[in-house]
Order: sequence, then structure tokens, then C-alpha cells
Amino acid sequence: MSRFNVRQVAVLGAGVMGAQIAAHLVNVRVPVVLFDLPAKEGPKSAIALKAIENLKKIKPAPLGLAAEAARIRAANYEDDLALLAECDLVIEAIAERLDWKHALYEKIAPHIAPHAILASNTSGLSITALSEPLPEALKPRFCGIHFFNPPRYMQLVELIPTPTTEARYLDQLETFATTTLGKGVVRAKDTPNFIANRVGIAGMLSTMREAEQFGLSYDLVDDLTGKKLGRASSGTFRTADVVGLDTMAHVIRTMQDQLGPDRGNDPFHASFATPAVLAKLIEQGALGQKAGAGFYKKVGRDIQRLDPAKGDYVASGAKAEPIIDRILKKAPAERLKLLRESTNPQAQFLWAILRNAFHYAAVHLGSIADSAREVDLAMRWGFGMQQGPFELWQAAGWQQVAGWVKADIDAGKALSSAPLPDWVFDGRSGVHTPEGSWSAAQGMYLPRPALPVYRRQHFPEALVGENAVPALKSGTEVFRNEEVRVWTLDGEVLIASIDCKLHLISPTVTAGLLKAVELAEASYQGLVIWSPDDVFSAGANLEALMPVFMKAGAKGIAPEEKKLQDLMLRVRYASVPVVAAMRGLALGGGCELAVHCARRVAAMESYVGLVEVGVGLIPGGGGLAYIARRAAEKAATAPGTDLLPFLKDAFQAAAMATVGTSALESRQLGYLQDADVIVAHKDELLHVALGQARALADAGYRPPQKSLIPVAGRSAIATIRASLVGMRDGGFISAHDYHIAGLIAEVVCGGEVDAGTVVTEEYLMALERQRFCALLEHPKTQERIMGMLQTGKPVRN
Repeated sequence: MSRFNVRQVAVLGAGVMGAQIAAHLVNVRVPVVLFDLPAKEGPKSAIALKAIENLKKIKPAPLGLAAEAARIRAANYEDDLALLAECDLVIEAIAERLDWKHALYEKIAPHIAPHAILASNTSGLSITALSEPLPEALKPRFCGIHFFNPPRYMQLVELIPTPTTEARYLDQLETFATTTLGKGVVRAKDTPNFIANRVGIAGMLSTMREAEQFGLSYDLVDDLTGKKLGRASSGTFRTADVVGLDTMAHVIRTMQDQLGPDRGNDPFHASFATPAVLAKLIEQGALGQKAGAGFYKKVGRDIQRLDPAKGDYVASGAKAEPIIDRILKKAPAERLKLLRESTNPQAQFLWAILRNAFHYAAVHLGSIADSAREVDLAMRWGFGMQQGPFELWQAAGWQQVAGWVKADIDAGKALSSAPLPDWVFDGRSGVHTPEGSWSAAQGMYLPRPALPVYRRQHFPEALVGENAVPALKSGTEVFRNEEVRVWTLDGEVLIASIDCKLHLISPTVTAGLLKAVELAEASYQGLVIWSPDDVFSAGANLEALMPVFMKAGAKGIAPEEKKLQDLMLRVRYASVPVVAAMRGLALGGGCELAVHCARRVAAMESYVGLVEVGVGLIPGGGGLAYIARRAAEKAATAPGTDLLPFLKDAFQAAAMATVGTSALESRQLGYLQDADVIVAHKDELLHVALGQARALADAGYRPPQKSLIPVAGRSAIATIRASLVGMRDGGFISAHDYHIAGLIAEVVCGGEVDAGTVVTEEYLMALERQRFCALLEHPKTQERIMGMLQTGKPVRN
């Protein structure tokens, strides 16, 4: 794969988007210079400095670690333009004013390196128009790059070329955005609002219009158009609040200005009118979440919704009718048929917005995107949809749905009288096929991009109709039980995939992973533990152990805990490297499994921690033994020092059930080590993990030697307990939390022994197992376990 060597990036504009783009760049270890106007008072770069400081306060956090803000270099356009020559990529992210952007380009152009790419992060301005004042030598290296907000979390990045953009620079930028930034890249045509906002905002306007027509409240609409419809949980109006009502209004104005009868001549233009309630809220300064009020308002702990008839906020919480819930759980063909034929206003509303989405996407496909693939992926990655509009249409029966949409257009029920394109009715069964996706502009099916970077994605997100083989049916299967599949892609490295709900570790999973280690040692270079979704493992399967507990109590659980701990030691001391490929949740037993592997490869958005306190337990799969061992290893680098300081942070993380909310934070908590690898793109995780296993094997991997572990002993336990008393007496933790934390202290300090006593891992695990089983008999712990199993929420007692 050819490499676009980005040694440093300049971000121009320290506003909301610019600063957060800079934050995401430092998350992935790319040096950044953040520019803004020179300040009139104080340090010249005070505007950029203030923006950098504010990054630490934003929620959700744009930084993987708040301290990483210091890695962003503040600059201004008066003193620091020479720094641009040291940058391989320059991202302009100032306000959406063509004249302001042109003026800035004229200022910076002489300072940009002759190989560097200049890209504008605009949400809808014409990229070709933006390029007009650029020197001819820079135009081939200029394009649009549209990040979605917030840049750290939103997967979509749209790349938009001009007629003079050279393909090689676009390829370089797509490769960088994919593998380094972890983004899903969609190439868009240079049309107003590009793909995602063009289709998405048209859909939101359609939803607002139909909601008013059917008389549905904002909270009810959000319940109907959220997860139940396979979309983002924030629905429609809450999404508008999060995005910012002023931002949404700006995008709407772009559509109004650029797509009217005298310009773009969009046949849906009449439906682009700014909703009266939106205009009124903006006039009042109620711009959504950032202003504390919009369609919703937080009052104390309650979320209230706007009642436009009263002009005030009222209690929210309206839910879809049960019959609608049942319909939305049906298969696509039956679901759409029932919605269309129902007389229920909620069903009629849902059919109307889906019909409008199909209609709009089909009419505009040829002008906004190279193929239907770009539209569906843009809506998945930019608007949180499980399926894009073309996917749902195809899954529900292409010709049947097309006939329904045509009938509504002919009856005057649709947003526009524009007919569906002829290609819709050419006998096809959809727009996505194994060979490629339909290009309305070219009249052919286009295959997926062939850039080398995509070879790193063994199992990229598949679209309906592509007939991609699922990961857990791919490769060569070597072994399988009810909850673990052991397989290989290359015959060299074995892969173990946990295949059950939340990948909870049950006795069946334990047996399957033990078999995987045995097979890997016999015939393979290494073993990778990986599953193709956003859960590595959410912990132990308590429900699976309930029959044993009910029959034999804690004594019956002890042997199962011993088997789990033996698995962890088997993984740690395997004669071949075992690599944990962590994506999403790695909690409790999942965290314990990962820390006992030879190497961890973690996706950036991995959430790792020992959370057993939440169910009234202590870690019982070797997690506390791991903490004790790691503290001893760190203390060994500073001979003669006390062990307690090396235990303190890890003890607190376990006692408080602290979860690392990024791979960077998880490393800081000690669940990832310096040699472990953090991967930005979730779909590259398996590729990198397999490479790590091979590299360790090629380097002559040998497992660690078993050794004795010095422990902190009874004096450290007493010190920790003393600090816990203040927290208990101050009401910060409950009496049962105090009890559990004391047991954690006993294990990580090695029990009632003298400081410096050396013990084995098996001794620590036995101590851990005994304390774990004792807690199972405690009524307060039993309350927590039953509460979690029944409600999925922790019980505080």
C-alpha cells in the first residue's frame, strides 16, 4: 500500500469543528497546528489557545485523553504562516462564507508546501467555486473534506473533488482518512450539501412536515424515528437539537438558495421551506443542546419537549403505540406493507417519511453520487441508520415498493410530482449486487473502490444485495461448539470468535477458548481472539451460572471460577502468542481475558474496565491477580520502593468500576500496555491483530516464565481501608461498596502477609476466588445480581 506520509497537519479555524478535528488528529498521534485570527489582546494565538483549553470541557469528549490537548500547537495567521510549509495536509474549517474562505486562501497559498494537500471542511459550499482563486499549481491538490460532528465519533467523511483535482491526491487523502483517522470515506459529487446532508436534511424536513400533518408531538416522532426504525436513538428533533438548530437552518438555506427554480431546479424545492417552529426557536436563541433549549429543554433531571400550541415546554416521554412496535419488528416486506395499509396515524406517518426518502433518493441518485452505494453508506455513517434508503427498499421488494411509491406520486400524496426514474422499473430487483452498485449517471453497476487500503479490511460493512459472506461463515472452520467458532483465514494463525449475546463468558465459552489454545499450539503460529461486532466481551455470563448457584450455592460456583482462572493462565502461558483484538466493550471477564493475552490490539473506541462492583462482586477471572503482578513488575524497575504507590491507581479503577472510554484512557488505566497497538479503523482490527500474531511468532515468541510475585501485604491493606472509611462515612460509597473494596484490597495486596512476601499467581487467584465466592452469599450482592439480570441496570445498595 502506497503511503501518504502525513508528518503534520494544519487546521485553519479554531471554531467547534476545527478544534475537534484537531483533537481527533492528536487522538491518532498526528501532530497538529491549530490556526485562528490573531487576538487583539493577550497572546497573539489566544483564540486558538482558548479553543484548545475548551476541548477538555466538551461532552462527548473530543479527546481520548484530556491531557492530549497539550499536543495541539496554537498559531495565528499573522505570525505563524511559515509553519504551513512543514505540513503535509492543510484542512480549512472556518465559517461557511465563500468570500472569507477565498481571502484566507490568498493569504496561505504562498506558504503551502509544493506536495501538500489543501482541503476545505465545508458542509455544502461548492468546492469548485472555492477553488477559483487558488494558484494553478495548487488546484490539483485541492478538494473538499466534510467531517461530521462530532469528528471523533462520527464515522463519515465525504471527499469532494473539483474538475481540476488530481485523482492521486484524492486517493492519498482517502487512504489517510481511512486507515489513520478511522473514517468511512464516501466520495461525493460537487452538488449542494453533497450526499449525506442533501438526503438527510431533506428527510428531516420531510419528517417535520409529516409530523405536523399527522399532529404528532416531537417526543413521539423521536420514538418512532429512532432505534425502532433502525436509526440513531436521538430520532429527528433531538438530533436537530444536538446538531444545532442554527447549523441545520444554514444547511436548509443552502438547499433553498442553490436548488431553487432559478438554479438547481430541484423538484422537491417546495418542501425545503424552513419550518415555522424552527425559525421561531432560532429567533428566540433556543438553538438546541448548546443553548440549553430547542425542541427539548432540560429542567432539573427531567427532559421536557416544546408544545408549539402553548409556546412552552411540557413533560415528554410519549411512546409509539404497541401495534406500531409490533409492525416495526416484522421483516421489511411485511413491515412496509402493513405501514402503508394501516389506518393508524402513526403507521401512515412512518410510511409517508419512508416513501418520501425512497422517492427523493431515486430522483437524485444520478446527480449527487457515483452509485447507490455512496448514498446508503453516507446515511449509515452520517445519520446513524442501520440501512440506507436503497437498502431498505431493496430488502422490502424493489418492484413492489416502486409500485407503491408511484401510486402515491400519481395520487398527489408525495412531496413532489416528479416521476421515479425509468431505471427503477427496468425489471431489476434492486441497486446492490455482488458485482457492484447501480450508477444512475453511468447506467451500470460500479464495483467497490479498489484502493490498496481496503485490502486491510477483511470484512467491511456489507450492503443488502452484495451477498457478502459473514465473517463467522468465512475461512476454514477448525472447531466449533455452541458459543465459540475457531477458524482460520490463512492456515497460519487461528481465530477464536465468541458467538453469543454480548460475548458473555460462560462455561461453554471457557471450554471453546481452551480448545482454541490447544489447537493453536499444535498446528498454528498464533491465536487471535476476535469477533465481528462492537463487543469483545461484556463479562461473565452470570445467568448461565444461576442453576449451579441455586443447586449448590457458592461452593458450586468455585469450580467454575477455577476453570475460568485456569483459562486465563492457559492463555498467558500458551506456547504461541495469543492476541486480543478488542473492539467496543471489554468489561469484567472480557477485560480479564484481554489482559492475560500476549498482546492487545484495540480499536480507538474501545471501552475497557473491571466493572464487577456493579453487580456486588469482585473480579474473579484473574483481574486482581493481574493488578498485583503488574504492580510488582513496575516496582521492580525502581528497587527499594514501596509497592503501594504502584497499586493505588489500579486498585481504585477496580474498586470504582472505572471504564476507559477510549483505548488511550484504557492504556492509562493499565488495561493496555505500551507495546499494545491502537487501531483507528474498526474494520482493520483483524488485519493488524493477525499481523501482530505473525510478527511475534516470527520473532521467536516464548511465553513469559512463571515467577514469584512480591505483594504489599497487611500494612497496605490497612492503609487502603483507612482511606475507604472517609469515603463511606462521607456518603460517597455505600457500606456494601466499602466491604467490596476492602476485599479487592485484600487480594491485590496478597492477603494477611508481611509486606514483600512473595507469592505465586495461583495463590493470588485462589485468594481472589475465595473472596468472590464469599460475596455470592451476601444478600446485598444477590440484590445487585438479580437487579442486573432483571433490568439490565446496576442496583445501588
